[in-house]
This record gives sequence, structure tokens and C-alpha cells, in this order.
Amino acid sequence: MSTTHRRIEVALGERSYAVRIGPGVRHTLAQVVAELGARRVAMVSARPADWVPDPGVPALMLAAKDGEEDKTLATVAELCRRFAEFGLTRSDAVVACGGGTTTDAVGLAAALYHRGVPVIHLPTSLLAQVDASVGGKTAVNLPEGKNLVGAYWQPKAVLCDTDYLETLPEREWVNGYGEIARCHFIGAGDLRSLPLTEQIAASVALKASVVTADERDAGHRHILNYGHTLGHALERATDYALRHGEGVAIGTVFAGRLAGALGRIGAARVAEHLDVVRGYSLPTGIPPGLAPDRLIALMRLDKKATSGLSFVLDGARGPELVHDVPEATVAETLASATP
Repeated sequence: MSTTHRRIEVALGERSYAVRIGPGVRHTLAQVVAELGARRVAMVSARPADWVPDPGVPALMLAAKDGEEDKTLATVAELCRRFAEFGLTRSDAVVACGGGTTTDAVGLAAALYHRGVPVIHLPTSLLAQVDASVGGKTAVNLPEGKNLVGAYWQPKAVLCDTDYLETLPEREWVNGYGEIARCHFIGAGDLRSLPLTEQIAASVALKASVVTADERDAGHRHILNYGHTLGHALERATDYALRHGEGVAIGTVFAGRLAGALGRIGAARVAEHLDVVRGYSLPTGIPPGLAPDRLIALMRLDKKATSGLSFVLDGARGPELVHDVPEATVAETLASATP
């Protein structure tokens, strides 16, 4: 592998796989498919055909759309029907080429079809490369909330080709940096001065270590949801006009303020949350017109909320999942979280 490439192992025993990062790594797809022994593949891409590398075997090409509006059970059902028409078997494979919404929906389709067929991810957005494509979480949305229907289904490989990022609009860069910023507070340290490939590699390495220790969210993996409880609520409250990474960025600043209000961290650490998020040119405050009670109602639907309002919060022992956070404190902190 080139010296400009990085390889991160997600060590899960027989489900272990590599995340390859760097320019041109998409062109190793045929090698990955051959190593799997797949006879043919279903290629599901939200990008133009010339962005999709040759898998080296006969392939069914399916178009996808990146965006929360297509991250639905209807999309998964349609994909599975197309897999069936193609005659896809467990000896074959699915390839997902697109952003985080595509890897989520296609990953779930692969998990459900024939009770599981191999999937390879080619994430094409910064957000998908640093987070969504790694770790085996697949899900789609319901009208009631984000990512409420899903399954754990680890990919066979993840190819993070940084050449894909060259065409991203500015807002997609911001969207991805929301996930990188929150890594600062869950163990990655300050990544702001690193080259892009190293920022991606550090984020993936952190997630790989967490997933290896807790594949199915029994405990430690909850830290990856830092900033996500409010972030998901903001996405839903704005009908996804606010992007995921933007919501996570605002949620990260809020998590710092809430931890401070609860006496878990001091003023300097609270301020550090704002400084880091601003350092990535990310939004920091709740958009106007979103009432605290509306956001609290949405946060009650969060998958972690088994007992009252729950948040991953910083503290003396580091980030941890905190249950039964007083609603009054949450409301007061939300009310002060203006841009």
C-alpha cells in the first residue's frame, strides 16, 4: 500500500475487516471482491457511474440518492427486490458507494436480504469516511425519529478514497467536520492541525477501538453518540434542513454546557467545547424558532433514553452515558444555547 495510504483494522474476530484510507483506494475494490470469493455484486451508487470502480466480476448497477428523505424502509424494500431480480445469493456481495445515508440504507438492505449478504462500503463524503461507514450500524428513519429501524451488520471492507472528497461542496465538508470535532472529547485529542488523511485515520482508529471493545452498544460504545442526542433532535425538528454534522456540532457545544450546568466539568472545559467546534467553522447555537419543549420531546425518542432524558456527557472519568438528566436543567441549557 502507498505511503500516502492508511490501514486501520477493526478487530472483531471472524468479522474483522480493514478500513483503507487515501487517494485511489477505491481501485482496490476488485481485489477485495476476489478475496471474498464473490461471483458477482450489486453496486448501489449515489455517485456518477465513472466514480464507481470496476469490481472485477459481473455487476448490477443501481442508482441511489444521498439524503434523509430516501433513508426509509421503502428504499430498503426496493433494493432487496432488485437484489432478488438479479438473483443475488449469499455467495455474492453488495457494494455501497455514497454518503452516510447511502451506506446506512444499503447496509441495512444487505443485512436483511437472505438474512445477510456481504457488503463493502465506498464512502464518498467526509462524514461517511470518518464515521458512518465504519462500525456496522445500519439504519433507516421513521416519521417518529432518526435511525429507529436498523441492524448491526459489519462490512467486509471499507475503502475511504480521499479523491472522492475533492468534489464536495463546502457544506459537505462542514457536515463531516462535525463528527471530527466531537472526537476531540471522546479520546482522539486535538485533530485540528493534522492533514486531512490523518484526521480521517485518527477518527476511524478511535471508532475502531470503541467498536472492538463494545460492538453492540452494551456500554462503552455510547461515547460515540457524543453530541448526537440533541443533534438528531435538531435534524428532525428542522425536517433535516440542518445536516447531521451540523446538528452534532451544535449538540457537542450543548453537551459541554449541560455537563457544566450539572457540575460535571469546569468552566474552562465548557469553553473548550465552544472553541473546538468554532475551530472547524461549525455552527454552535440552536437555530432560532426551535422551542426547548419541542426538542425535549424529540430527545425522549432517542434510542439511549431508557430512563428519562439521557446524554453522553463529559466528566471527571471522561465521557459517559448519563440517565435521568433533570428536564428543567436541559430546558434551561437549551434556552441559553443561541447562536
